[in-house]
Amino acid sequence: MERAQIEKVILEMVIKAKAAARSIGAMPASQKNRVLLDTAEALVEHQALILSENAKDMADAEKKGVAPAMLSRLQLTEKVIGEMVQGLREVAALEDPVGEVSEMRRRPSGITVGRMRVPLGVICMIYESRPNVTIDSAALCLKAGNAVILRGGSEALRSNLFLAKVLQEVLAKHQVDPAIIQVLAFTDREGIDCLLQHEEYIDLVIPRGGEGLIRAVSEKSRIPVLKHYKGVCHAFVDEDADFDMAVRIILNAKVQRPSACNTLEGLLVHRDIAAEFLPKVAEALKKEGVRLLGCHRSCILCDEMIEPAAESDWGTEFLDLVLTVKVVVDLDEAMDYIARYGSKHTEIIITRSYERSQRFLREVDASAVMINASTRFNDGGQFGLGAEIGISTTKLHAYGPMGLQELTTRKFIVYGAGETRA
Repeated sequence: MERAQIEKVILEMVIKAKAAARSIGAMPASQKNRVLLDTAEALVEHQALILSENAKDMADAEKKGVAPAMLSRLQLTEKVIGEMVQGLREVAALEDPVGEVSEMRRRPSGITVGRMRVPLGVICMIYESRPNVTIDSAALCLKAGNAVILRGGSEALRSNLFLAKVLQEVLAKHQVDPAIIQVLAFTDREGIDCLLQHEEYIDLVIPRGGEGLIRAVSEKSRIPVLKHYKGVCHAFVDEDADFDMAVRIILNAKVQRPSACNTLEGLLVHRDIAAEFLPKVAEALKKEGVRLLGCHRSCILCDEMIEPAAESDWGTEFLDLVLTVKVVVDLDEAMDYIARYGSKHTEIIITRSYERSQRFLREVDASAVMINASTRFNDGGQFGLGAEIGISTTKLHAYGPMGLQELTTRKFIVYGAGETRA
């Protein structure tokens, strides 16, 4: 597609989205919920066709040599569709944040000042693989009163276009402006470049995918961007940790879904328990096919189960069955290591010490900090947010999984009775 034609299509989309944002912002919660629930039913009804279109995407991706981690994210299964359906129903069941009024205060001047939660406006989602993001993002944006423009990756084009068709049919059934949810039907990279220049129409950009995509979007965008570059998550096993619990948590965090951003990438073990604990956890991980790259001390303690790590391995997001291992002196060294190599995504401590667990909670800077729980819990659904639109490791204006609240902002409202300022 020619650049001029791309610019024309994009301009039409953003103008329509801006106009549609006004109508969705005023839509009653009951109507939004009906759309969400009918979309859930439509996904069930069209499941076979959705899987068929996704299978075509998978076949093309495999021919092109797409990496296993991306293939895992691309694939839709009956289970994944079931999770999408459940996510839609959970979002419908959540309380609508739009219009919520709080902090009403009477001022000495006589006016009463408060704050009202309102939609952000138009959101642009740019993402790779993960066709489920199309549904999750549309659901959350709609419930939070936002219009959304979705630009998925070329590898998921068939899946995304069919899911978009399902969404558009449900919107039409409810006589809702279809421009509330728009999916870019072409994958030319110029389309992203054009979208990122329309700051007068788009209020927020949320990229979701690999570090390369997110950095490229952040560098080109004239619109505020909520992002996380990567998920380098660590577990620190403290000196008084329950070994069985620690092994169970570490296996879940590393093995359950290695390609996810909340997967464990680094294991830190207190030196006082390393000789006893490391061989135990290394053996369990090796049975699951995990390749271990460790410091000199960990290699000595585990014979040939752990390979020497290169300097470049520390702080790497592998998105695969690979894990770095390091023996540390104490909690302070563990936290120093996390501060240097972590990505502010998810950090956990496994301990029976209340004092050290509380220090870890207070002093470690990450979007989610956990005690005795798997990193895999850093997820909007697991946190009770319904389907999430992504995880932010920036702090303005969201930090962590982004649900309905994070897709709104608050404006000041004032009640008066003729007051004037002296």
